[in-house]
Amino acid sequence: MNVQSPLSKPSFKDFASDQEVRWCPGCGDYAILKAVQKTLFELETKTEETVFVSGIGCAARFPYYLTTYGFHTIHGRAPAIATGIKLANPALDVWVISGDGDALSIGGNHLVHVLRRNVDLQILLFNNEIYGLTKGQYSPTSHVGTRSPSTPGGSLDNPLSAGALALGAGARFYGRSVDTMQKHLPEVLKRAKAHRGAALVEIFQNCIVYNDGVFDHFTDRAVAADRQLLLEDGQPMIFGKERDRGLRLNPKSLELEIVSLASGDTDDSDILRHDVRNRVLAQMLAQMEGPDMPVALGVLYDNPAPSYERQVAAEQADAKAAAPDADIGQLLYDGQTWQVPSQG
Repeated sequence: MNVQSPLSKPSFKDFASDQEVRWCPGCGDYAILKAVQKTLFELETKTEETVFVSGIGCAARFPYYLTTYGFHTIHGRAPAIATGIKLANPALDVWVISGDGDALSIGGNHLVHVLRRNVDLQILLFNNEIYGLTKGQYSPTSHVGTRSPSTPGGSLDNPLSAGALALGAGARFYGRSVDTMQKHLPEVLKRAKAHRGAALVEIFQNCIVYNDGVFDHFTDRAVAADRQLLLEDGQPMIFGKERDRGLRLNPKSLELEIVSLASGDTDDSDILRHDVRNRVLAQMLAQMEGPDMPVALGVLYDNPAPSYERQVAAEQADAKAAAPDADIGQLLYDGQTWQVPSQG
């Protein structure tokens, strides 16, 4: 007699591989992995149609811990390899995993070009403002004064803003979240997945060993409500534990400023409403930072345009239609060719 076993209830753990997860205890990567697995599960992602591509660094171990396809590639080149995968098979769902050092230092050029080309990829940039894998050197996002093995007297370099770089390069989607925001982060990831084109999500994460607490000024529970601006498209930019502060554009300086709603001198009509299609506003929000201004979290910019791989496919189809009988061998020997005479 055949006995039919009941199917087990699906879970986000179905996206966890059999590999031992090996990061430092307390690392923010664990929380990000959980959020990604949850997102894949809730989107009913097909593992056989999904690819994760990583570069070098602590975050680069990510593909080993998922039941999807994966490539652990070379330093800074994950966007280039992901572009090749997407061009070869546009039906695949391709995610790129990179750290702030991997993406913005040696990989900065590759990141810029994958964004300006608008290849349909989800690019997750883990930002802990430090090089963790190579033992705590300062990174492109480290703030001035950061003391590390490579800058014992304090870093003199001005930090690079991932958001300002992405938007300046022509990115059509830029979002932000925090590793520990387990309700917020998956929603931002879903928005990135829904976007057709290059979608960059910067995730602020804690490196408990080499840069512990670097984002406490806006992520600590005691101050989060007053230091975070959670963005919603079309909604007024209001924040604060009592929801009593908002952002408006100063008509003289043309800069964002905080106004109090509790004083009675300002009402909701004076407060800016978020518009995810406004690139100028997104650039201003991306460069806001504490302690004077809140840190903007959520989808800062989402304005789709035709993706690169779709345009390439259309161009190839047009070329084939225009010359259906083209002979590649003949094309190679057409035009300016010459022969090298044999010796003797």
